[in-house]
Amino acid sequence: MHDFLAGLIFVPLIIFMVVIAPLWLILHYRSKRLLGQGLSEQETMDLASLARTAEKMSQRIITLEKILDHETPNWRGNHD
Repeated sequence: MHDFLAGLIFVPLIIFMVVIAPLWLILHYRSKRLLGQGLSEQETMDLASLARTAEKMSQRIITLEKILDHETPNWRGNHD
């Protein structure tokens, strides 16, 4: 009986140590390395482009709100 219980614990432990643990460590440190590299040049350019687009959209929204404030003074109370 004692050998049977030892086998129930020993076999899954060996499988974990031989298969799962090395794979887990490899994937963990690979993801850490990729995160440590930061943004690629293309990603940096895309991010800058998105920031410029967001700034333009922000200015357009401000302009539209000014137009609405002038033409329909109570519009904010109706839509906020």
